[in-house]
Amino acid sequence: MKLVYIGSACVALLFSVTLRAQDVRLNKDNVSQVVAAMTLEEKVDLVVGAGNTVFTGVGNTLKYVPGAAGTTAEIERLGITPTVLADGPAGLRISPKRKDDAGSYYCTGFPIASALACSWNTGLVYRVGDMIGNEVHEYGVDVLLAPGMNLQRDPLCGRNFEYYSEDPVLTGKLAAAFVNGVQSNGVGTSVKHFAVNNQETNRKDLDVRVSQRALRELYLRGFEIAVREAKPWTVMSAYNMINGQQCMESRELLTDILRGEWGFEGIVLCDWASAGWRNSAQEIYAGNDLLTPGSEQQKQEILQALKENKLAEKDLDVCVTRILNYIVRTPRFNGYRYSDKPDLKAHAQAAREAATESVVLLKNDKAALPLKTDVRKVGLFGVSSYEFIAGGTGSGDVNKAYVVNLLDGLRNAGYEVNGKLSEYYMTAKEAAQPKGDFRLGRPALKEFSIDKRLIMESAEADDVAILTIGRNCGEGLDRHVEDDFELTEIEKELMSDICEAFHAKGKKVIVVMNISAVIETSSWKDAPDAILLTWLLGQEGGNAVADVLSGKANPSGKLAMSFPISYFDCSTSDNFPYDFVGPKAIGNYPKIPRPARKNVH
Repeated sequence: MKLVYIGSACVALLFSVTLRAQDVRLNKDNVSQVVAAMTLEEKVDLVVGAGNTVFTGVGNTLKYVPGAAGTTAEIERLGITPTVLADGPAGLRISPKRKDDAGSYYCTGFPIASALACSWNTGLVYRVGDMIGNEVHEYGVDVLLAPGMNLQRDPLCGRNFEYYSEDPVLTGKLAAAFVNGVQSNGVGTSVKHFAVNNQETNRKDLDVRVSQRALRELYLRGFEIAVREAKPWTVMSAYNMINGQQCMESRELLTDILRGEWGFEGIVLCDWASAGWRNSAQEIYAGNDLLTPGSEQQKQEILQALKENKLAEKDLDVCVTRILNYIVRTPRFNGYRYSDKPDLKAHAQAAREAATESVVLLKNDKAALPLKTDVRKVGLFGVSSYEFIAGGTGSGDVNKAYVVNLLDGLRNAGYEVNGKLSEYYMTAKEAAQPKGDFRLGRPALKEFSIDKRLIMESAEADDVAILTIGRNCGEGLDRHVEDDFELTEIEKELMSDICEAFHAKGKKVIVVMNISAVIETSSWKDAPDAILLTWLLGQEGGNAVADVLSGKANPSGKLAMSFPISYFDCSTSDNFPYDFVGPKAIGNYPKIPRPARKNVH
């Protein structure tokens, strides 16, 4: 019996070595066989992303789709192809230009999520997702890192523009529609950021203390709806902690709830972050299948944990299996010959139509809108009228071929815009353009002071005044109350002077709110005759707003979020953004010493 036992062991060992050495090629039916054939190093390579050229200077994004957020690893001997992951919520984010290539690879800038939410139209959101998914497919990307679907818990959150609403059910229904639209093209989505990622300040160190009831009924509810109704290919785990546990390292969140209770069958990938401040082995054990964008240090951390029996290989194999099951679904693995030529013209027209349906008419005294047919001359005020803001900054930005500002939108609709005003604003705008590399979107320009004589002349010559108030925000920073949520002194004076001059002539004043998130309106809303909330409407924003102003399109949107009379009426105002005692840590750059980590087991 002893000889038989030794012989069986030798045969098993020989079979294992032979299996790993033979030419096993991945297909949809042999995932378990491929896992058995992989070396430990290959398994670790697969669960750690291949890096990101834009942010880390390494990886394969330049080789596959320049400007994408990252890629998964390629293991050629086993037929494991790389996959490409790219942002974002308002349209695909890739580089529009490529080295030694005269072509262009622009994507369509659609309305931000907050705008689409005000349509309350799941069919519209599905169609937007469908068109974005087509661009994902035709540009060779496998997964779109969207939608963002955390709650707009506080008006000052820097990424509110990427999120739909403060309501979890509306958020879940719209996100499900978006996911279904994108994935109808045979590509994947990544619902994010799971979970309770509701502020940007200290986002890597923030510990959200929340009751189980609030967590389940509010912060997880939207994710649950999207997972159950749309089956996204991936979910992105958040930077922050919940009740003392890092989201990326929480087995309760990523395995027990997401998979065990909701039946999620895709992969979990973490938000983009470097090694050194998190526990790579714990992430794998928790069910965080893919560490993105990936680094050599993370690979070594996992290998060391396996060597020291702090992480079991069976737990690693679970993640590897899920990633392989994801890979065999992707267009790149299945040899799709993408065109690099989506129908951007048709998508731009659809973006314009989606934008008009998202506009909200907040005020309309004495039928100031739509503009009467005899109103043809416009006094156009506000720098944002000439530098219309199409989308937020950060990973939610889109590299668009163009943005239609309100000046051009009005002209396209047949209106005559005051020449002195437009010359003044265009000259001032060019002089004020910020210098530097803005890969993640330019910040909005501050409002300019204007000579009161120009306002008086416009009131004499023009039929109506239109003043645009602009606000932008983005990833990594939260907003402020003063000169952001509230109007600046220059904006207050400008509005007062315009209303005084035009009302004295019996002429109307229209305010256009080209904003990324909620602002204060109670102190000034009585001054103008009409207020049009347009949000950030994407690249066709100027045309869409002109369609609404002229009456060509109906502003049918309804608010999906609250506009507080004062910021201090918000229940969160006493502690938002939550900061720590000690040095302030903003955005991606934590400066707070982290607590010691325990081993996995």
